[in-house]
Formats: sequence, C-alpha cells, structure tokens
Amino acid sequence: MRLALEAGREATTHDDVPVGCVVSKAGRVIATARNERELRSDPTAHAEVLAVRAAALALGGWRLPGCEVHVTLEPCPMCAGALLAARVERVVFGAADPKLGAAGSVTQVLRDPRAPVRIDVTGGVLAEECSKELGDFFAARR
Repeated sequence: MRLALEAGREATTHDDVPVGCVVSKAGRVIATARNERELRSDPTAHAEVLAVRAAALALGGWRLPGCEVHVTLEPCPMCAGALLAARVERVVFGAADPKLGAAGSVTQVLRDPRAPVRIDVTGGVLAEECSKELGDFFAARR
C-alpha cells in the first residue's frame, strides 16, 4: 500500500486526485499507476484501469490470475468491473469511498455472486493515511 500511496502522490503533479494502484503477483510488483484523468483528458484514466492495462501487457494476456491489486481508494463501479474482467485474485484498498465505492461502501460489485469470479477484498489498509492524502488534496482546492 505504501507504493500505491507514493504513486498517488505523483498524480497531484498534474492536478489529478491522488489515487495510486499497484498490481503484484507472488510478491513481485508487475505494474504501478496513478490517476491520470486530468493529464490525459480521459474519464477512464483511473489508477486501477491504467495499472491493470500495464499488468496485462507485462504478463502477455488480459487475464491476471494470481494477481493482487493494492489501491489507495475503494474502487468505483468502472474500476471494479475492470478488476472483475481481468480476473484478479485479491483487491486491497485503503480509504473507503462513501460516494462511489463498489467494494461495500455503496455497492458490492466486487462481491456480487453473479460475477464470473470471486475476488477476495480487504479494505481499510492504511485507511487514515490514504484518507489524509485525499482530504489534503481537496482541502487545498477549496
């Protein structure tokens, strides 16, 4: 999660919300990404989507079995869908997202029994630190 926090901090250099994501397999980092919606003028350039794309390229296929995703903010429905489609094994997130969280805060996309795979989800890892990064970012813009 510390690597994801570092990646998230980099997003602020181009006015993006400080969300970072790391994809690993067997303890080895496969891909790291940060939000780049502002940078790319792309509403889909969330950290999770970019990290999953990079991991798929690195591993040579769209399926990411055995991969673990660490992200500083609870995935939104779009990102949760991408994680399901990629068949990741586990998602660990820091701060809960009471507005768009799709891992339990608002909806349960990652744990939907109709989904094609079951993803192990752990939330609240370094939650205070992740929440502080987000809070500081938005406070500076008010």
